[in-house]
Amino acid sequence: MDTTAARRNILSRIRAASGRAAQPEADELEAAADYLARHPAGPRPPMPEDAAGLVARFIAEARLMGTTVDEVATLAEVPEAAARYLTAGGLPARAVAWRDLEPLPWAQAGLSIEFRKPQDADLIGITGCFCATAETGSLALLSGPGMEVSAGLLPETHIAVVSASRIVAGHEEAFALMRAERGQLPRAVNFISGPSRTGDIEQTIVLGAHGPYRVHAIVVRGA
Repeated sequence: MDTTAARRNILSRIRAASGRAAQPEADELEAAADYLARHPAGPRPPMPEDAAGLVARFIAEARLMGTTVDEVATLAEVPEAAARYLTAGGLPARAVAWRDLEPLPWAQAGLSIEFRKPQDADLIGITGCFCATAETGSLALLSGPGMEVSAGLLPETHIAVVSASRIVAGHEEAFALMRAERGQLPRAVNFISGPSRTGDIEQTIVLGAHGPYRVHAIVVRGA
């Protein structure tokens, strides 16, 4: 049984024990949607209203969080951009990647890419992202078939392909987009804001404590 089905069964049993139907009924879903619509928003910093402004804000905030950023015009240019980054950093030209990125010309860029879940020996992981947030420079990754979130968490280096059209203002807009496009949230939603870090020991920042040492975003202007 997959984990999504297991979660659904567990929640169904909890609902049954409280005298409710196994699945949420229409009036419950409407009440939840009404609550979200009426819930007052908290204070937020001013954000650009145009797409170009959101892209610029995302890039600036991502860099503040330690994410390096490159920009390309089309998806077809992503492999060359990834190769440039890896070469400049003296990193291997081998990686694992999400399956929906397989049609891109990786071999022409001199990269050897396997489209599977990462293993212990994999040093580079290449993913897409559901969306990105300009307010915090974060990447939103949703779990699902062929979109293993572990590809952005286990390898030492995470390269993320970010469509400029999927950069939203903040987390509120990200969750609204998830509800609009997916209806129900997947098993895992991860917001990644730069390389993994900790300051537990003498308040000294150490990168790579619980995930990648490096995060590199390739923003695709035409996607």
